[in-house]
Amino acid sequence: MANGSENGRLNGNLRVLIVEDNPSDAELEIAELRRGGFNVASDLAQTRDEVSDHLAKNVYEVILADYNLPYFRGMETLDILREKGLSIPLILVTGALKSVTAVECVKQVATDYVLKENLTRLSVSVRRALEEARLRVERKRAQDELARKVDELARSNEDLEQFAYVASHDLQEPLRMVAAYTQLLAERYRGKLDDNADKYIGYAVEGAVRMQALIEDVLAFSRVGRNGHEHQATDCDSAVDEAIKNLTAAVQESGVTVTRSPLPILVADQVHLVHLFQNLIGNAIKFRGREPPVVKISAEKNGSEWLFTVADNGIGIAPEHKEFIFKIFQRLHTRSEYSGNGIGLAICRKIVEQHGGRIWVDSEAGQGSTFRFTLAAGPADKELGHETDTRDLISR
Repeated sequence: MANGSENGRLNGNLRVLIVEDNPSDAELEIAELRRGGFNVASDLAQTRDEVSDHLAKNVYEVILADYNLPYFRGMETLDILREKGLSIPLILVTGALKSVTAVECVKQVATDYVLKENLTRLSVSVRRALEEARLRVERKRAQDELARKVDELARSNEDLEQFAYVASHDLQEPLRMVAAYTQLLAERYRGKLDDNADKYIGYAVEGAVRMQALIEDVLAFSRVGRNGHEHQATDCDSAVDEAIKNLTAAVQESGVTVTRSPLPILVADQVHLVHLFQNLIGNAIKFRGREPPVVKISAEKNGSEWLFTVADNGIGIAPEHKEFIFKIFQRLHTRSEYSGNGIGLAICRKIVEQHGGRIWVDSEAGQGSTFRFTLAAGPADKELGHETDTRDLISR
């Protein structure tokens, strides 16, 4: 169908099915199309069966149909097209058509209508119909190509995650042995060999331990979405409480103050939400400034989603690094300054996106960071109350 429409548009060749009970009117329509520059080949049909037979045997670029015929209405041709899965422009060519009826016909996907007393519009209407058909074909082709690429990307991501999971899982045991024996060497022979030996053994121990941490991080990242739990009503307040309990040592060491307004209940993976809040609060503690760290958590309803905010008073992030920080294994600081492998925010992004949301940061160097993310609202949402102070929760 696409090729026929393109040919009709480019070189004037046009195959038309005319649904008309008056042969003279059909001849007038063909003559008008030829005057408009089309090289017309046509077939005439007067009944539903004839329309169906012609559509089964031939390919048409456009259909011209009278509104009322003795045996059926021209608009019923649309039903035949739907039954056959065809997408051919249909233009009503009729003697009289009330405005309400004309609007109703267009609503039923008739491309256009032309009055028989004004056939000079016919060529213009046909050209417009052919162009619209061409654009529909191109749009459908683009949508199909996009869907194919999305499927390919999904399969590729799944394969990569599977590879990362299997590779890192299988590497754990031999690396555990390397780390254990290098640590044993360090303990047993420290000071018994020369200084270079102690230094080399130290490098080996440090490298093995760092590799273990890296593999554990890769496993954590690959597990997001693989070992997810069923989405169910999840209290975000409880998720924050659990995250803070997991950070008890860091909370007590840093003296962080975590305040929040009550958070909603959402349909989500509770384990993943705990990880999400834990990583964001943990980052605020890790990248704190000279002042005691303060973290403020809030949420507000925004249409069909909740907008969460996690703000801190830490060292901040330069504007040019706002997107960079959400990529896996990307670090802004040396390991001597801050520990870690640069995977926490990548996990946050993956969790949020797998819940259908998005995450971003507003920050300037030295001015703290405000992380924002969205999660879909649902029927389990609860009303929000007043602000609470997490220090009271920890002490209980």
